[in-house]
Amino acid sequence: MAHRHAHDHEPKPVFAEPGHDHSHCSSTVLARAETLSAERGVRLTQIRRQVLEALAATHQPIGAYELIEKLEDGEGKRPAPITIYRALDFLLEQGFAHRIESRNAFIACAHDHKDGSVVMFLICESCGTVGEAESEAVGKALTAAASAIGFQPRGQVIELAGICRHCRAKAQR
Repeated sequence: MAHRHAHDHEPKPVFAEPGHDHSHCSSTVLARAETLSAERGVRLTQIRRQVLEALAATHQPIGAYELIEKLEDGEGKRPAPITIYRALDFLLEQGFAHRIESRNAFIACAHDHKDGSVVMFLICESCGTVGEAESEAVGKALTAAASAIGFQPRGQVIELAGICRHCRAKAQR
């Protein structure tokens, strides 16, 4: 998952280097979830952990039914959709995962977000990788614009589609 290396005025999403060792990303996500679950007194059950492991195994969003397929055991037994959705609800509530609305899919999250910041998902249309950034400045601007018309937002998430720097560089070769 992307780590926060962004300044508020210049958010710089971190896109994974193609072919990088993904084990560090996965272990960071899982360690954070285990620590925060213990601190909060909530249970990271086996199915919740399995769903989070599947999400953390990639930087691309995964749909619920794709998760069902990934969690099929060796004998062809798959978890029920309601089981996956309940696990996803828990992961979303705890901030261990995000929903990518435009893709009707989910990604793991490896870090906390500041109050008042807007989370921005930058979705590469070429490779499918999702970069994550946040910005207090953008959050304040959106809140001010909404307040000016009497609207009170309950959350601020922006999804931007485009081409990541890795795919742009590959296309220029």
